[in-house]
Parts: sequence; structure tokens; C-alpha cells
Amino acid sequence: MQMNFALEHKRILVTQADEFMGPAICTMLERQGAIVHKHFGSLIDVQASEQLISESGDVDILIANLALPAPTTRAHEVSEEEWQEVFNVLVHPLPRLVRAVLPQMMARKSGKIIVVGSASALRGINRASTYSAARGTQLSYVQAIGVELAPHNIQVNAIAQNFVDNPTYFPPEVQANPRFQERLKREVPLGRLVAAEEDAAMVAYLCSDAANCFVGQVFPVAGGWVI
Repeated sequence: MQMNFALEHKRILVTQADEFMGPAICTMLERQGAIVHKHFGSLIDVQASEQLISESGDVDILIANLALPAPTTRAHEVSEEEWQEVFNVLVHPLPRLVRAVLPQMMARKSGKIIVVGSASALRGINRASTYSAARGTQLSYVQAIGVELAPHNIQVNAIAQNFVDNPTYFPPEVQANPRFQERLKREVPLGRLVAAEEDAAMVAYLCSDAANCFVGQVFPVAGGWVI
């Protein structure tokens, strides 16, 4: 069997392309020859996901890059508004995007959906109950639809990341803080942040035909923070 890592002419939609891992992913995919459609802004509106897919035309690969600044509220102080906001940004757009893009993928009997998620769903984090719950929902959804869609030759997988260099969760001012540097050495076996390019390379691999064997998988990318 000949492995194909090329992405030439692959039509890839990346959501929130200017946030979280969006910039690094878009750069990497374009470098590999993909045709990248970049979406900017939130998808909170109920109709926004369907409209985005309609405007994007043919989509070979959907990369659901959904993010917001993570709240650090104590569990007993989490408000209804916080809970709703986090799920409105991280969770609810995902099934809407999938419902909108699946008809064309199923008709072609080919497609990929990759969720850029968080390892906070795999390991407990203090004062992160709302965020972790939302990220955990994403991963459970990926596992379920991954199994369901595999017979249609549609591969659905997720990256569960933490301690990856990105402007949303680890901006320069955070990285420059000595306390953060100490935490990095203490908690991350790698001893540093995973480079944005390293993370984006994993996304590019999952986009390629060489990764057609993965179904409903969650891949930790966290420098050993979760193994």
C-alpha cells in the first residue's frame, strides 16, 4: 500500500481561523497545497453553521477549531450564564456543522472531520469545570459519530491538546511569567510548550489519506501532560 501525505487540491474549511490553533493550522495546510477556506468569528447563532457550509461549497475536510478564553470559576460559583456561554461556543456549533456538511460527504462517500479539542477533558484541572465539561462533550461526540460514519468512508477524529503554543490560551505575557515557566517544568514532561507548528503538523497528517485508518480517535498532544 502506498501512503499519500499530500493535500493538494483538498478543500478544507477551518473555523475560527484567526483564533486558537487556526492561524498555525491554516499556514500548515496551505503549505501542503490545500485549498483553505477560513472562517472568522463565532458560530453561536443557530443558523450560522448551516450558512457557513452553504457558502463554503464543496468541503472535503472540516476542521472544527472552536475556542474561547477558559473561565476559572469555582464549581459552586459557576453561573447559568457562564455554563450556557461556554457550551454555546464550544459544543453546540459542532453538531450543527456536522449535520450541514455530512450530506455532501456521504454523497461522495468521502470526507474527514477533525475537532481541535482540549486535554482538559482527559485530566482534572482545578477551577475548570465548565470548560472541561464542554471539551469532554466534544470528545464523546467525536467517538460516537466516528463509529457511525466510518462505513461511509468519513473519518472523524480529534486532537486533545494542552500546553501548545497558541494566542488564545498561552499568549506571550503568560509565557513570559516566571510562575508559568516553573509550572511548565513541573507539570509537562517535555519541559516546554508544544510548538504551534508541531500541533498543526498532526492536524495535517490526520487530513491526509495516510490517516484513513483512524476512526473516532482522540489524540493527546500535550507534551506528556496526559499519556
